[in-house]
Amino acid sequence: MIQRAVACAALVAGALSVSYAQDPKSSPRAHVMITPPEIKWGDPPPALPKGAMVAVLSGDPTQAGPFTIRAKFPAGYKVAAHWHPTDEHVTVLAGTFSLGTGDAFDMKALHAMPAGSFGVMPAEMRHFAYTKGGTTIQVHGTGPFVLNYVNPADDPRNATAPAAK
Repeated sequence: MIQRAVACAALVAGALSVSYAQDPKSSPRAHVMITPPEIKWGDPPPALPKGAMVAVLSGDPTQAGPFTIRAKFPAGYKVAAHWHPTDEHVTVLAGTFSLGTGDAFDMKALHAMPAGSFGVMPAEMRHFAYTKGGTTIQVHGTGPFVLNYVNPADDPRNATAPAAK
């Protein structure tokens, strides 16, 4: 009975420890509180098409461990079919973020997710995205957060990559 109580207490403590945010400039147990004016927006990583703005809120998405980022997308922003080696958790904060699954971008296959929506793309699920109007999302997961395009020609890191169709 005591062993069961200790095991339950350990599970609860472990679950609570996961909820603590990580600031890349401090220890993994650092307390993070950021108000909207304090968010530092910058250009997207090279794996995303130009035009987006990205902010790292917690952790380091390029390293192993938990992270949280935000992304602002302008109207008409497209991300071609891609996949991640880890799960991607998406919360729509403003606007409508449209997601579709499959190996190629298809406007007819998009599922509109208005503000307040949440989705999870499991590791290796092929998916694509589009914003009809300006949209802000928050992504969290366990890094490293890597974006692999299904069709290498769609990868913005390639100088000749065309916009998603």
